[in-house]
Amino acid sequence: MDDVDLNLLVALDALLAGASVTGAARRLGLSSSAMSRTLARLRSATGDPLLVRAGRGLVPTPYAAELREHVHALSRDVLAVLRPRVSQLDIASLERTFTIRANEGFVAALSASLVATITEAAPRVRLRFAPKPEKDARPLREGQIDLEIGVLGAFAPEVRTQALFRDRFVGVARIGHPLFSGTDITPEKYAACDHVVASRKGEFTGPVDDALEELGLQRTTSVVVPGFPDAMRIARHSDLVALVPRSCLGDSLANDQAAATGLQSFELPVRTPEIVISAMWHPRVDADPAHRWLRDTVVSVCRTANPQR
Repeated sequence: MDDVDLNLLVALDALLAGASVTGAARRLGLSSSAMSRTLARLRSATGDPLLVRAGRGLVPTPYAAELREHVHALSRDVLAVLRPRVSQLDIASLERTFTIRANEGFVAALSASLVATITEAAPRVRLRFAPKPEKDARPLREGQIDLEIGVLGAFAPEVRTQALFRDRFVGVARIGHPLFSGTDITPEKYAACDHVVASRKGEFTGPVDDALEELGLQRTTSVVVPGFPDAMRIARHSDLVALVPRSCLGDSLANDQAAATGLQSFELPVRTPEIVISAMWHPRVDADPAHRWLRDTVVSVCRTANPQR
């Protein structure tokens, strides 16, 4: 790689961070003239002006603005690789607070196992589970949360991800619900019920409605709630039918042996897309040994609880 100078990557990160030749020079311990020459080399290498004059200052070009986050992540990765390796982490004596953002369904299903595993291995580690009102990368970028757990969707391009387990939607209704009487649960029989839906955005429709529409069917959704535990609670005390991820259910519900809970689960009579639950974190902490241990622990707990998904 004789034609590649990784110093240019670090310099570009410094230039784009503050849109200032003087500021970048100060940050890297160079003279302003040396940084100006480096900017000229970067312009030649990329074929873009990168920073252009605007009044008394500089502003990034659209291409430079597009590169900013990607260059920042690459620069951190390069520096992490070329630094001396961190000594072995002593988990038993680790003192750290980790903030995990996840929806109510994950907290209800897996938080107890995760807490037990972490407490046994690292008794001085504290966990904070944060609510998840929306998908927003800013808390990850700013270090307000350490780990995000959920469905990927449209997220920040620099965020690192790792699949935890695969999930699917199932239906639940109270024991003794008319849906369970007589013949098998058909699409027509399912669509004829009143439904309760969990949606952070307050939407009344979802993938199951698309599947029903392909069959010329339409269901009636009477209630929308923020989380899956809320939907299950309403279904337990009414004739409304709820739609929840399989992971939200305990083993008894999964096996339709739910006398103690008052709910019974069933396979949907229509096909819905599979759900992939992932862990997400910012590259800033990718090489941190303590954070790597947290990620590995979350992966282990999730895959133990969901061995076939």
